[in-house]
Amino acid sequence: MNAVIRAATQADAAPACHMLCRSISECCAKDHRNDAGILAAWLGNKTPENVASWFECATHHSIVACSGDALVGVAIMTRQGRIVLFYISPEVRSTGTGKALLEALERQAKEWGLRTMQVASTLSAQHFYERHGFENCGPARTAFGTDAVSLTKKLPGGCGCGRQS
Repeated sequence: MNAVIRAATQADAAPACHMLCRSISECCAKDHRNDAGILAAWLGNKTPENVASWFECATHHSIVACSGDALVGVAIMTRQGRIVLFYISPEVRSTGTGKALLEALERQAKEWGLRTMQVASTLSAQHFYERHGFENCGPARTAFGTDAVSLTKKLPGGCGCGRQS
């Protein structure tokens, strides 16, 4: 699939919110274990208004992946290189859409002169990040009550796992 990666706009907030909820519900069962409480907590802040505010944040780099008229991916990275949101539609898994989003974030991180990128990954996405050069830096826990994995990717000039060279 050849998704188009572009900057997120306010018009993307509602479809991004819908896609986020589907992705979490359908693709992250390993993490929420179909526990209604965990799922409700995880989805609780995924509203069009919140997503719009995340897209507006000047310290975030927010991008979307589109296939035709459909929004099929969304990613947000802070100016410090922390990926704070990264989801794709269930139907585009293993199509290269996630890879394209991640490469776009990496290009931005390099433009900002960052040495590393970090993510507190779901267990469901851990292997995706590791396949794309992220190193496991240990366990983490999410605010939603799920286990996560702290991962870091060294960029040119960096030294891995957040340590300064």
